[in-house]
Amino acid sequence: MTPIRTTTPASARPRVKEILSLLARAYPEPRTALRFSNPLELLVATVLSAQCTDARVNAVTAELFRKYRTAHDYAAARREDLEKDIHSTGFFRSKAKAIQGFCAVIEKEHAGQVPRSMEDLVKLPGVGRKTANLVLAEAFGIPGMVVDTHVGRVSQRLGLTARRDAEKIEQDLVQLVPGERWNHFSLQLIEHGRKVCKARNPRCTDCFLLRLCPTGLSRV
Repeated sequence: MTPIRTTTPASARPRVKEILSLLARAYPEPRTALRFSNPLELLVATVLSAQCTDARVNAVTAELFRKYRTAHDYAAARREDLEKDIHSTGFFRSKAKAIQGFCAVIEKEHAGQVPRSMEDLVKLPGVGRKTANLVLAEAFGIPGMVVDTHVGRVSQRLGLTARRDAEKIEQDLVQLVPGERWNHFSLQLIEHGRKVCKARNPRCTDCFLLRLCPTGLSRV
């Protein structure tokens, strides 16, 4: 397979080490805010988190995970019941369909266990690379670069990528960041995007990455 050429600016490489150091100092123990106790719970919670706050998802899953404990439980449930159980997370019909879809495949093809490879995860209905990377990293300890809207926005502003497509952004970032830092780095960018580098009205003057950020310097 021919490798896809990266559009990462060459000037980004000298800044990456210091960016990683400053992020690690500011967010030393980054974790997903979603609550889970096993890979299946994380997979379900991640699907529910689309267009929904983590706090709302955690409130819903507190009861959901007591009611549905296995892939079979979800797959065998009445669709109307599952929709009602997750209604407050929004888009409940499409989310219920996705959850029952991937749980049916997990039950049938993976003996009821969430697969541990990117190849198998992205074959599950409703599961993309972002969700797969999060599950691999947080549930299995396998390095993964999660690219959500925060990671995409902050990495673009920092000049670490010129791409817009999430998968292509991932390709750029994994070339710049050591593999053992992929998970922490993406979670740190998510935290930074929520607290400082917001989509609207980013707090550039309060940002510890300002002198390393080409777009931030243009705002102050």
